[in-house]
Amino acid sequence: MAIKVLLVDDSGVMRHIVATILEKDASIQVIGTSHNGKDAVKKVEQLNPDVVIMDMIMGEFDGLYAVKNIMAEKPTPIILLSSLGNYNLQPVLEALEYGAFDYINKPEKNNTKIQDVQDDLIQKVKEAASLDIYKLIEGKNVSVNTNPHTFASILPYDIIALGSSTGGPTALESVITKLPSNLSVPVVIVQHMPQNFIPTFVKRLNELTPLQIEVGRGQEVKPGHIYIASGDKNMIVQQRDGKIFLAKDQKKYDEYDSPSINALFLSVAKVYGKKAIGVILTGMGKDGTKGIIEMKNNGALTIAQNEQSSVVYGMPKEAVKSGKIDAELDLKEIPGYIISSFS
Repeated sequence: MAIKVLLVDDSGVMRHIVATILEKDASIQVIGTSHNGKDAVKKVEQLNPDVVIMDMIMGEFDGLYAVKNIMAEKPTPIILLSSLGNYNLQPVLEALEYGAFDYINKPEKNNTKIQDVQDDLIQKVKEAASLDIYKLIEGKNVSVNTNPHTFASILPYDIIALGSSTGGPTALESVITKLPSNLSVPVVIVQHMPQNFIPTFVKRLNELTPLQIEVGRGQEVKPGHIYIASGDKNMIVQQRDGKIFLAKDQKKYDEYDSPSINALFLSVAKVYGKKAIGVILTGMGKDGTKGIIEMKNNGALTIAQNEQSSVVYGMPKEAVKSGKIDAELDLKEIPGYIISSFS
């Protein structure tokens, strides 16, 4: 049975172009279109699509209005396809908070360049159609852990490394906001996200937690700091003169590149060995499995998010299949498990 798609865009030309792209794939059928957010809410109720593709900029009733109301009235997977992400990311992140599935930046010259994202769009439509929509709207209210934790004087681990993709921004919020305010080790993170999204994402996380969160740009790795890969390059850790720094990796990674979870995890395995914790969160594809295998082979503690709590059980599934995961956990259990590992 074909995946039923509703297209929402105030440009008739863009609706036609995107519909033509989607229907090149026989498994996708565009069952309707809409020109603004208010009409989109009505069409979702009437047509019962499997997936909605949503522009963000549509006059009075925009994409954010539609996302809020669709997720409140008739939860449906929504893919944001908009040029708004090229210059104002806050509404995009807000739409993801309300439960939008994922986002694709429209190229700035979108009428002529939209073909550049067609493969990504088709893949995301298929992933969105297969997910449990209620995973996207569970646990949106973030509660922050501001309590200190009593750490041992000699720590069993010196770093926490996390990797995430589709569904990752919300999953990372869930983990980071539950870490203690006096966390005594650094955290390094790769989230599959366009480069221009990262500073806004980091700013949002800094508003949610007392921990210091930074974009990784070659600085020395320090306890209690959280570093997120910049998105335009592969971030790794390197030891120099007895200190550990973030650095760029020029190697290309087949599973996912710029930023690559494998790149980070492989470097953590080399530098930290058994003194590391590796965590694979929700996401599409296989990135992170090679790195988590190497981390485990070097004695690290390895964790994967379970299927029940993953928006997309792709990366965690591959990691679990490797046989190198120590604990497969619900997202809500992961922060507590990590902290208990230091006791």
